[in-house]
Amino acid sequence: MDTLELIRHHRSIRRYRPDPIPDDLLTEVLDAGVRASSSGNMQTYSIIVTRDRALREQLYEPHMEQEMVLDAPALLTFCADFRRMRHWLRLSAAPDNFDNFMSFMIAAIDATLVSQNVALAAEARGLGLCYMGSTLAHCDQIGRILQLPPGVFPVVGYSLGWPDEDPAPRDRLPLSGLVHHETYHDYSDDDIRAIYHQRETRGWQRYMSYPELRLMIEASGVQNLAQVYTVVKYTRASHEEFSATVLGYLREQGFLN
Repeated sequence: MDTLELIRHHRSIRRYRPDPIPDDLLTEVLDAGVRASSSGNMQTYSIIVTRDRALREQLYEPHMEQEMVLDAPALLTFCADFRRMRHWLRLSAAPDNFDNFMSFMIAAIDATLVSQNVALAAEARGLGLCYMGSTLAHCDQIGRILQLPPGVFPVVGYSLGWPDEDPAPRDRLPLSGLVHHETYHDYSDDDIRAIYHQRETRGWQRYMSYPELRLMIEASGVQNLAQVYTVVKYTRASHEEFSATVLGYLREQGFLN
């Protein structure tokens, strides 16, 4: 595939063959990853590659018991990391200005950019992956299992391996609903209905095609896809709990001084 075709062909892979990823291939995709843009070229991120089965078993619960944590041969966790930079500053007798929320945001963006570079390189070599929001939701548990010291914070992560499924690409909102020219154009009710029309149809059909999800949806009494998102999947209680976890762990890791 050429680059644009590769990007358009992206699918989240949740089922994997047991074959390991060769070391030279893993090194190749990671090396491509670190060519990502980085604020000030500081590269304020670290990448943790977890292949050890026992460690992945420990990560299974905080990753919300997703089977791909155990089935994929590797998990990659991309961390905001100012610890390395701040150590260098101490050795160089330079002021340390990076123990604050702005520094976390810089490092989190760095980590996210490199994660996508690695993802594209991996897919170009036939590997598959699935991003896991549980990396951030349970950042504190994952950070302790991975022995992250102060100054390091897990931001994004995904399973990585050889696909054992070939799912169809998921739908995306139309470009006209996502791109604003010159300045932000706020949405009318009719705009929103047009933007989400296809999503409401296909998304609802997708959820209802899985027997377990169908039972959960029917038991909840929701009537449309928007309600699935906020009544079943992303409740206020869960988001408030995850918010408290992220803020608490940011403070623990020294990003809110």
